[in-house]
Amino acid sequence: MKYKLETIPVWDAFKENGECPLCTLEEKNEKNYIRFFLGDSVMDPDTRVQVNKTGFCAQHAALLFSGGHKQGLGLMMHTFLLETIPQVEVYAKALSNKAQDLTKKNVLTAVIAKDRTLNTAIDNLAKYAEQNTRACIFCHRLEQTLLRYTFTIIYLWKKDPEFKKTLSTSKGFCLKHLPMVLRMAKTELSGAQSGMFFKMLIPLEVQSLKRLEQEILWFTQKFEYANRDKPWKTSKDALQRTLQKLTGGVYSE
Repeated sequence: MKYKLETIPVWDAFKENGECPLCTLEEKNEKNYIRFFLGDSVMDPDTRVQVNKTGFCAQHAALLFSGGHKQGLGLMMHTFLLETIPQVEVYAKALSNKAQDLTKKNVLTAVIAKDRTLNTAIDNLAKYAEQNTRACIFCHRLEQTLLRYTFTIIYLWKKDPEFKKTLSTSKGFCLKHLPMVLRMAKTELSGAQSGMFFKMLIPLEVQSLKRLEQEILWFTQKFEYANRDKPWKTSKDALQRTLQKLTGGVYSE
């Protein structure tokens, strides 16, 4: 797959020297997509068609709800409902008909559990509901954007000695985004190059986790009475940074 290079945003993210530059990029692009989906795209037919196919996950629906344009979000949800209702009705009718049939026959529980037609009707409706709440056009676009940034990181490491030094002296990546980096390196680097890359990155990740373990330890100890007047050192925001390293995301007070 060919990716477009996004060098300036990548350099800017590394200059912030956070626990994960991809988290920084994800947060900025998440805000951009909120503006996009709640902006003129609300009335764009192509965007509405795409939203109707997948909708939004709970996380991004909540962000859009807080995005300051409830009418626009309401318009998208209305057309999404118009798309969803007929499909739910198909699965619901099959299940309802089977349930009604079983009710008339007063079938025993053990027999119901083995009824293949009933199980299929339940599974079909359940799978559609699960898919409908997990799929998300916001997630998909954000993931594609992060893949471009990840490709750029690997490309710059391969081509730019200055960037190679920047990455080797960074704090690495969070555990959410690390797999994306590892897989991109495996795909885009030669055998020798990938060996060098992993030899650099993996110790960096371990070192970063051990550093955070000490920082979060002192963070917790600072709440003890005996340590109240002692300096925070580098641990004042250790909780936010540890959460970011372990789960991804940008945490702020």
